[in-house]
Amino acid sequence: MFFSLSKILGFFATPSNAIAVVCAIGALLLLLQRQRSGSLTLTFGILLLLVFGYSPAGNVLMLTLTERFPAWQADGRDPDGIIVLGGAIDQEASAARGMVEMNSANERMTGAVELAKRFPKARIVFSGGSGNLIENGLPEAPIAGEWLERFGVAADRITLEGGSRTTDENAVFTRRMLMPKPGERWLLVTSAFHMPRSIGAFRAAGFDVEAYPVDWRTRGWVAAGMPFDTLPAGLSRTDTAIHEWTGLLGYWLTGRSSALYPGPVKR
Repeated sequence: MFFSLSKILGFFATPSNAIAVVCAIGALLLLLQRQRSGSLTLTFGILLLLVFGYSPAGNVLMLTLTERFPAWQADGRDPDGIIVLGGAIDQEASAARGMVEMNSANERMTGAVELAKRFPKARIVFSGGSGNLIENGLPEAPIAGEWLERFGVAADRITLEGGSRTTDENAVFTRRMLMPKPGERWLLVTSAFHMPRSIGAFRAAGFDVEAYPVDWRTRGWVAAGMPFDTLPAGLSRTDTAIHEWTGLLGYWLTGRSSALYPGPVKR
């Protein structure tokens, strides 16, 4: 139920979708001869489109997420395992093309290979099923497993969790599968903007992990004052950030996150 509800509400909470709805309502009101209300609604929709499409608003919203957890720093103690969250592989395109097709979050996978080579004794765990609401899609995990082996990660080091559909399920199912022991050190690899919600979910599930953010999307706070040069770029950045902020709020309200805005803890 939570999965379906989150997908439905997420559609309408996505700014580009919401703006399209506002503009459509304005156009409909004009067709119904409601000139004043139609003009105001349509103007408001266009204003939102311009603000979130060209202004730095999307970057500001994104940076409040990506800068929450700093880049991981080695301290001489190697991790026992590395957990990589799904979301970087396009399952349907991969199946159709007969090769692994990735999206803009591909650093999750390249980061996993880099860490696997850097820490050759660490277990590599991939957690990702199918987040498709309309139909039963292919899980990411098997595709990720083949890709990791292709790039030199031994099969006996890889553990695949392919049943999870949400970040909450990533945390719960992975903890249940691994049964981490006290004192073990686990790194969590996911996009920097996704890290606050991921850490919150893993903490709520009772799994102590360390953030290893990748896929930063910006150069840092310098981007807070930089407008976008194309409308789709700004809307895409805003959509991603608002999706995460909505997810953080929903997870906190339903007890699926340890905090509304999880942050680093001193170790």
